[in-house]
Amino acid sequence: MTFEEIEATDRIILGIDPGSSVMGYGVLCIRAKNAHYITAGIIDLRKISNHYLTLQKIFTEVTKLIEQYYPNELAIEAPFFGKNVQSMLKLGRSQGAAITAATCRDIPVVEYAPLKIKQAITGNGQASKEQVANMLCKILKIDKNQLPKELDATDGLAAAYCHFLESTRPTTESKHYVNWKDFANKNASRISKTPGKK
Repeated sequence: MTFEEIEATDRIILGIDPGSSVMGYGVLCIRAKNAHYITAGIIDLRKISNHYLTLQKIFTEVTKLIEQYYPNELAIEAPFFGKNVQSMLKLGRSQGAAITAATCRDIPVVEYAPLKIKQAITGNGQASKEQVANMLCKILKIDKNQLPKELDATDGLAAAYCHFLESTRPTTESKHYVNWKDFANKNASRISKTPGKK
């Protein structure tokens, strides 16, 4: 599907794989409960030596994506916990810059753990980036040549597809009761009365 084919009733999900060197993104169009691939790419930050200018670039580029594709929601990969504290700090800041770009436009943001995204796409939380990319090609019927060679792009697309799956899953409303009397009061129509008792 091309961007020109998107209709007003379609739902657009922008997926982001945050990074301080390369940030991946993917855009999906949801129509009639089906996900359609629109685009995927990267924001290359490797030539910027100043980390604060990197954050500015992330904010600016994500804002441009929002202005181009008009997403209804942003799905973003949550930072993973590693041993290098400085890397984690930079990754968290990069994620924050992307989130800020979305919230400035009143776009709802949802975070997903890397394990959750991999599990949703491949069924294996420990899957490699290559496995995720290959599975997305099969699911979304994308020719591998259509995708950027950088796997950060397919990671961004994976975040968007994970959100699509999670948001279309039937939800069961959980009810909490203090005790049996509380349950009985809130579910009077479900309780059969004993004959002869009021």
